[in-house]
Amino acid sequence: MTDDDERLRRWRLLLGADPLEASGEGQLELDGDDRVVDRALAALYDRGARQDAAGSRTAGLGASAPRVTQWLTDIRSCFPTSVVQVLQADAMERLELATLLKEPEFLAAMTPDIHLANMLIQLADVLPERARAAAREVVRAVVEEIERRIRQRTVATVTSAINRSARTSRPRPSDIDWPRTIAANLRHYLPEHRTVVPHRLVGHARRRTGVQREVIVALDQSGSMADSVVFGSIFAAVLSTMSSLRTRLVVFDTAVVDLTELLSDPIDLLFATQLGGGTDINGAVTYCSQLVTKPAETILVLVSDLFEGGDRASLLRRVRALHASGVTMLALLALDDSGTPAFDHALAGQFAALGVPAFACTPDVFPEVLEVAINGGDLAVWAQAEAAARAEGPAGG
Repeated sequence: MTDDDERLRRWRLLLGADPLEASGEGQLELDGDDRVVDRALAALYDRGARQDAAGSRTAGLGASAPRVTQWLTDIRSCFPTSVVQVLQADAMERLELATLLKEPEFLAAMTPDIHLANMLIQLADVLPERARAAAREVVRAVVEEIERRIRQRTVATVTSAINRSARTSRPRPSDIDWPRTIAANLRHYLPEHRTVVPHRLVGHARRRTGVQREVIVALDQSGSMADSVVFGSIFAAVLSTMSSLRTRLVVFDTAVVDLTELLSDPIDLLFATQLGGGTDINGAVTYCSQLVTKPAETILVLVSDLFEGGDRASLLRRVRALHASGVTMLALLALDDSGTPAFDHALAGQFAALGVPAFACTPDVFPEVLEVAINGGDLAVWAQAEAAARAEGPAGG
């Protein structure tokens, strides 16, 4: 690109499109990241685009929450933090989001959903005090709905998995599981005696009390992972209520923050996250490795699209060491209902080669993932079977 072209590009981004040149003739064509920047700035500073970004006033903000959330993601990916703060503050004034959030009738008409919750969490730092209180109530409604959806099945599935993992081949007489023992020894049936010789006993080990598994959830806070951050935080909060688990929650961008102390209050937890920014997975995994005290009893769940901005070579060495030590590690490319995410295929393949499966997961299926991990199953095989089942559909084809 020549110096003249670069100057034209900068002026084009600064001034926006010429509204008198609807055909676009004579205007510099933008592509790639420049188009994202132009769209984000136009949504805020161009009158026509602003009308579209904010949505119809009669329809309310609820219908446009995904658009606003995408706008927030775009500006965080294109601008430094200092500029993002200015743009967010301008959005509060120009799009009148804070004013809308103060109106009781608007809040009553608004349907809380995860897109709206993400938007409010991202705007938390620039919301006025009254608006912040209203935003917390909206987020609370979303969190409570998600928690109702996942709690019962998660607790039941994990508890059952832990109980099954306690089986032993050397049970005490009172702990023998006779139906399973007979089934395991049918080949040793003696017809003349009409009996089964139990060469191998199957039973339950003495039930352990206290912590039996340690779960570390590491959440990537980049803007594209917004839904996954909400679901991951709520899952971690649910798991933290189970006495058989010791749950830790770590969130990261280019910095790593341990939010374990906030697990008792998912609302405070979500507002403590800072969606957006860069991604240093190596830094997060390094920190998580320092939390591991019993590798064979530890499950590390990395929720990230694997677009690493840090030291990839060091990350792979760290992952290899964790896997070799006995830690059960998996990478969830997404933990949401959105379907197949965009992710770094090369790094996902390198993780898989090290024995760490990487796959997307819906919230409804996550308890099964933990069940397989707790019982020492092959998560890669499970993920392939799950993907095949989804591809076949409910009718089997």
